[in-house]
Amino acid sequence: MSDGVAIGVDVGGTTMAAGLVGADGEVLAHLQAPTHGRGPGAALETLLDLLGTLEGTARIRGLQIAGVGIGVPGTVDAESGTIGVDIHYVPDLASMPLAGMLSARLGLPVFVDNDVNVLALGEWMFGAGKGARSLVVLALGTGVGGGIILGGVLHRGAGGFGGELGHVPIDFEGRPCICGGRGCLKAYVSGTDIAIQGRERIKREVSAAEVFELAAAGDPAAREIVGEVCRALGAGLAVIVNGLNPERLLLAGSVAKSLKPMERRVRECVERHAFARALATTRIEILTMDKDATVRGGAALVRHETQRRSGGKP
Repeated sequence: MSDGVAIGVDVGGTTMAAGLVGADGEVLAHLQAPTHGRGPGAALETLLDLLGTLEGTARIRGLQIAGVGIGVPGTVDAESGTIGVDIHYVPDLASMPLAGMLSARLGLPVFVDNDVNVLALGEWMFGAGKGARSLVVLALGTGVGGGIILGGVLHRGAGGFGGELGHVPIDFEGRPCICGGRGCLKAYVSGTDIAIQGRERIKREVSAAEVFELAAAGDPAAREIVGEVCRALGAGLAVIVNGLNPERLLLAGSVAKSLKPMERRVRECVERHAFARALATTRIEILTMDKDATVRGGAALVRHETQRRSGGKP
């Protein structure tokens, strides 16, 4: 990547973002489009449109593209770049050998991974986790996902499920989760589930962000929901602190933005469950980031995989 730029792509259930990223992490060009703007099942067409536009931009600017890195909201066989079946928010990409298809079409190296793994790489190389040997990113948005870097290496797990921290059980008899289990962290702190609780208790359609706004304004039902979010998150973060004790623990995503003013309250909830000495050595930070961060992550994936597969140090 030292001699060229990378294209980074974040495939979201609602919006797809892509950009040209320099070797230093600077986003040189950025594009966004509705993931299914052409209709249901059209995510691949949207992706091809964005890649084609960025290829043209690079050509005009005289920039050489080193590769393409793509983050998707689901499990991925990172070695082959094949997406798993459990990609709930973009189901039209399920089981697709995306890396091979795009590489053959573009004539470039293409790497695909879970979107939070990609985000973790971006923060480790270019962002809030730069310089850390161990880092965990917990993304709190429509769903909940995690990315883990240990000893300077992305931890994917034996079957690609490393980092599925949204499905850590925090209540054995708790709410049903999209995964089929009960009491998962995701069922208490994802934007989707906060909105569901808001609809049931506030008795009208509200977004997760509105629940937090109503709580700040003193609405009793909203305050109860936010209190549950903080307590559940405290338990989930304590699992990470006690189990992995990373140097940095970063919270990202739309729900994290809403929690930013409550950073002290969240930490107090973590303190109820975490070992004090472990928590003292893990720096917890709530990030407020834009789509550039996820695009940078795609570029970081290109660098990480290029070096790893060539036998170099990521």
